[in-house]
Amino acid sequence: MENLHFFSLSKITSQLENYLSKIEAATKNCDIQPDQPNLQPVSKGNTKMAKTPESLELSINDATDKSLDRDCTTLSRHVLQQLQSFSPDAQDLSALMNRIGLAGKLIARRLSRAGLMEGVLGFTGEVNVQGESVKKMDVYANDVFISVFKQSGLVCRLASEEMEQPYYIPENCPIGRYTLLYDPIDGSSNTDTNLSLGSIFSIRQQQGTDSDGQATDLLTNGHKQIAAGYILYGPSTMLVYTIGNGVHSFTLDPSLGEFILTEENIKIPNHGPVYSVNEGNFWQWEESIREYIRYVHRTEGYTARYSGAMVSDIHRILVQGGVFLYPGTIQKPEGKLRLLYETAPLAFLIEQAGGRATTGLVNILDVVPKKLHQRTPLIIGSKEDVAKVESFIQNGH
Repeated sequence: MENLHFFSLSKITSQLENYLSKIEAATKNCDIQPDQPNLQPVSKGNTKMAKTPESLELSINDATDKSLDRDCTTLSRHVLQQLQSFSPDAQDLSALMNRIGLAGKLIARRLSRAGLMEGVLGFTGEVNVQGESVKKMDVYANDVFISVFKQSGLVCRLASEEMEQPYYIPENCPIGRYTLLYDPIDGSSNTDTNLSLGSIFSIRQQQGTDSDGQATDLLTNGHKQIAAGYILYGPSTMLVYTIGNGVHSFTLDPSLGEFILTEENIKIPNHGPVYSVNEGNFWQWEESIREYIRYVHRTEGYTARYSGAMVSDIHRILVQGGVFLYPGTIQKPEGKLRLLYETAPLAFLIEQAGGRATTGLVNILDVVPKKLHQRTPLIIGSKEDVAKVESFIQNGH
């Protein structure tokens, strides 16, 4: 991608980092309860003075502020707590997650103003390596991730479904031991209609020197991931991640400019009511998948939910339980989703939450890709619901 606008993005990133550092300095002790004004009625003789409008306003503000009293754990701080270490590796991973959070903030800010700015919505007129029409937000989001990690000093390579080959950062490679794999915008068809979108990410440690620039060390199974997760751009912006020690969610507080911990050790229900699949492809699937869809249609207790953005659908299933399906078709049995950028990161996260992810025949994390942009079918979600789909694929019922 030759025409990336790095200079303007670097300027935006620098300005935002300066702003965030000021916010962090001002709110570094935000998990300590704020000073409480004295709101007790003051006695004067036998008469109690009523609260003034100003004191009533303070009461309301204090009630609001108490929502922050429980905790103000930021993303980078949480990673260090999870690793229970301040070793160089722990600090590297904390810094990498902080950079991912920064990319999410920049993309969320752009999306929040997309309808007010020129040149944000619509197609670029180009086609990516997948043969898909490229949207302007795809390009912007991809540029943001590159710009943010160029300054990290930790990442030597970035691999994205929007780029045919990995993007190398030569100035980082002597010391950068990590590779970021990502889908910059998941569900980009929702961009122009103001619906939920997402970003998916995975971090792997570089093996060897990659002297030939082919990144063949990335062609390994999903168990080699050291971190994975997604950012959901919806009514609020959420970041959900795992480093192999449970699944944790954060919500972006715009007033602080920080992702704040909202739930730790999320567990997906063993069974849920939701099945999420694009039933418009019904007649393109194998008969086993069609039989499963007929089964949920005639079985009480199931409800269909499909948004067109996988991150949004996966997040619903993580919270409520159920199953997401993106099977292959008769003409394209390999499926549509990319293993390294989409299915393996989500499989790592869902399994850490107690769920499962499979192609229907083999666990997603066991699949070894033969090329960077390899595709795979995906069945992911609650253990019992995934097992039910597998039973139709493997046994016909």
